[in-house]
Amino acid sequence: MAIITLKTVINAPVEKCFDLARSIDLHVHSMKSSKEEAVAGKTSGLIDLNESVTWKAWHFGVSFTMTSKITAMERPHHFVDEMTSGPFRKLHHRHIFKGIGAQTEMIDIFEFEAPFGFLGTIAETLILKKYMVNLLRKRNLVIKAQADPM
Repeated sequence: MAIITLKTVINAPVEKCFDLARSIDLHVHSMKSSKEEAVAGKTSGLIDLNESVTWKAWHFGVSFTMTSKITAMERPHHFVDEMTSGPFRKLHHRHIFKGIGAQTEMIDIFEFEAPFGFLGTIAETLILKKYMVNLLRKRNLVIKAQADPM
């Protein structure tokens, strides 16, 4: 299993960053390069506890569909989304928000496990971890730009 931890400091209040991170519309905007769209469940607005969204996207030239559900939430400090169906064996994404004066430290703890046993573990190490880090960073930069457009 691969674990990615990213920290992003944003010049905006915790509540604003928390809501931007839950925005289906902003997520779609941040993933334009993979043609990601919300196709079922909660397809726009802010996703909330026990709600699910099904995503369709293109990665590595292949179309993928994945459903994730918000399984935990304590506004505005953290929420968790977990894959309920899709291409990974496991995907668990914890979003944590800490106020630091007028800024917010947004922390992503992203755990995933590829399918296919030993071959999946090799793919995680050689390809998927770096790919997922880049996707998360891209998404976080969009959240940061939206929260503090200066």
